[in-house]
Amino acid sequence: MLLVARRRERTLTSRSGRLSAPPFAMRQKLPIGVDDFREIRELGLEYVDKSQLICDLLDLDARVVLAPRPRRFGKTVNLSMLRWFFERRGEDLSGLFAGLRVWDAGDGYREHFQRHPVISLSFKGTRHDSFEGCWEALRRKIEGVFHEHRALLTTGQLSEWEERHFRAILDGTANRAGYERSLLDLSTYLRRAHGERVVLLLDEYDEPIHAGYTHDYAPQILGFCRNFLTEALKGNPHLFKAVLTGILRVARESIFSGLNNIAVYSLLRPELNTCFGFTESEVEALLDRAGEGARLDDVRAWYNGYLFGGQVVYNPWSILSFLSSADKRLRGYWVATSANELIRDVLQRHALRLEEPLRTLMEGGSIERRLDEDVALSDLAHSEQALWSLLVFTGYLRAEEALGPPGQEPWRLAIPNREVHEVYTSTFRQWLEERLARTGGGIDRLRTALLRGDAEGFARQLQAFVTDLLSFHDPGTIEPERVYHAFLLGLLGALEPDHQVRSNRESGRGRPDVLIRPVQAGQPGVVLELKLTGPGRTPEQALEEGLEQIREKDYAAELRAAGAAPVHAFAVAFDGKQVWARAEPAGLTR
Repeated sequence: MLLVARRRERTLTSRSGRLSAPPFAMRQKLPIGVDDFREIRELGLEYVDKSQLICDLLDLDARVVLAPRPRRFGKTVNLSMLRWFFERRGEDLSGLFAGLRVWDAGDGYREHFQRHPVISLSFKGTRHDSFEGCWEALRRKIEGVFHEHRALLTTGQLSEWEERHFRAILDGTANRAGYERSLLDLSTYLRRAHGERVVLLLDEYDEPIHAGYTHDYAPQILGFCRNFLTEALKGNPHLFKAVLTGILRVARESIFSGLNNIAVYSLLRPELNTCFGFTESEVEALLDRAGEGARLDDVRAWYNGYLFGGQVVYNPWSILSFLSSADKRLRGYWVATSANELIRDVLQRHALRLEEPLRTLMEGGSIERRLDEDVALSDLAHSEQALWSLLVFTGYLRAEEALGPPGQEPWRLAIPNREVHEVYTSTFRQWLEERLARTGGGIDRLRTALLRGDAEGFARQLQAFVTDLLSFHDPGTIEPERVYHAFLLGLLGALEPDHQVRSNRESGRGRPDVLIRPVQAGQPGVVLELKLTGPGRTPEQALEEGLEQIREKDYAAELRAAGAAPVHAFAVAFDGKQVWARAEPAGLTR
């Protein structure tokens, strides 16, 4: 159900007889950059009703709820909504919820409206490259929450000891133990002052943990977060409800060790599955209201494809950004806001080993893998299962349950939509480009050399890439040919969408290692055959063998049939960190 200031919906017929957009379409007010529920409602901005979350939380037996979701799926707005609904205050805010699901759900839900003291805390912005910077940011966040409730100092209900510790938090002089038990202390004071149990809201709880793993201070930050959360959540008699949001559940790092009262509702679970993100019907209604209903199929291809507990879900940031753009252009909006150092690092570590499944995903296929809802960040360096779980829970893959033995059901994984596909073909390529640039290489220069048939230039750029690559990975643990094959395919993704890059595809009388086929006739095409040097085979011999194979098996046949002109053929030989390339003389591929 979409809740906005209702305008009368009608269409106008122009002199040409064509239907024009509804008259309000140009005045549609979208909450881009606004993540406060009260501000959205008071400004009359478009709002997709997610107040069912309040009802669901009140219906759940769980006192402590963790709801991890990918970035930009409405977590912050939802926690803001919870705060304005539950928080006890002197002003009547019932107008914010008039007409919403929760308001029409009955007295059992409305009896909690503005009834409870609320502690609202966000760890957003605590990501730093050192523990000292992260710790300073965390301290300031906690001090800010105490500052919001500083009126407790005037109630006369705090003992001298409690008041002293409260002021120590405010002025930043508290010791670490004081910060670790700060939420427990504050909930105690609020319960005593108001006579009602407390609602605790913690947004982006795992941001400092991600930073700790990325910048090598995980033990220090895990130690604080473990004690901080345990003190606040384990057996706290002053809690009514606690809601935590973030990207991942990281229980196996013992963040929640000893906490058996946390109910985790990941995106694989059916509970709360429509509370974050937009459903199909909600997107249809938004598009209709904007006069863009005819573009639903295109919008679906770009932004649909997520499954939360079996429910089709759209990325809300992408939908709203599309509707707010002046040119209404379909593009990757979410990608531009979702830089993730942890994912970048993990993909670079694993991509050598995962060339085949990654290629399947890039070509629109799916793979079946088991997932672990408890993503162990410490396992990411060596566990393939941890990688797939990370990509699913961060929104880079869709997971659909597949058939399997009870208790061991695999998940069918696929790239959810065109927007996320661009991550694999552009964002990840940019990360590789940054690495190449440090050694004088460049994807654009490598691509240009290929399409011009410049073997010397191609070898020079590929050499720069290989030098950097093998400084990060031990080639002795991986089949050398797979190293080159996998990352050469990744680099050549820069040719999309003007060229199709295919691996081991039938052409002529065999399967060349790589075919680069132009989408339009009259554009260059390329055949690549990779060879290893070794005992008894020099680089010259390996190159000649590769070119002879291209000629003998007519690997250029498919490219000629597609109208590629000219067709370039390269043999590439490698030995450890050394790379050589030779191009077939012009005309011999015809």
